[in-house]
Amino acid sequence: MSIIRVTKEFNFEMAHALWNYDGKCRNVHGHSYKLFVTVIGNPINDENNPKHGMVIDFGDLKQIVNTEIISKYDHCLVLSEKSPFEKLKIVDQMFDRIEITSYQPTCENMIEDFANKIQKKLPSNVKLLSLRLYETETSFGEWFADDQK
Repeated sequence: MSIIRVTKEFNFEMAHALWNYDGKCRNVHGHSYKLFVTVIGNPINDENNPKHGMVIDFGDLKQIVNTEIISKYDHCLVLSEKSPFEKLKIVDQMFDRIEITSYQPTCENMIEDFANKIQKKLPSNVKLLSLRLYETETSFGEWFADDQK
C-alpha cells in the first residue's frame, strides 16, 4: 500500500503574555489558534480490522490532540514560569485556568511542545509528519519531523 498523509484541523482560544518581551505582547492578550496536525503511514490493509483502509481513525487523532493540547490550553492563560504569575492567581474570579510553562509561550515554543506531546501518544505505525500552528490569520509556525534530525 501507499504511504499516505492525513491532516486534521483543531481550533482553540488562548491568552498569553510574553515575559521580558520588549513589545505589546508583554501584556496579556489572546489569539484564536488553528492547529493542523499531519500524520503519515500506511493505511491498514486488513479487512477484519475495523480501521481497514485508514492510516489513523480521525476520531482517534482527535482524542489524542484534545486530551494532550485542546483540553489543557483552550480558554487558558499561559505564562512562562519566569513571569510574576502569582499576582494573577489572587484574581481567581478572572483567572481560574492558568498554565505555567517552563518556556516562553511563543508560537515557536508551543508548537515544539505540542509535537513532543502528540508523538508520544500516536500508535507505533503512525508518525507525526508536521504541525502548523496559526497564532493569527496571517502568522503561523511550522514543525516538520524531517527538520528534527
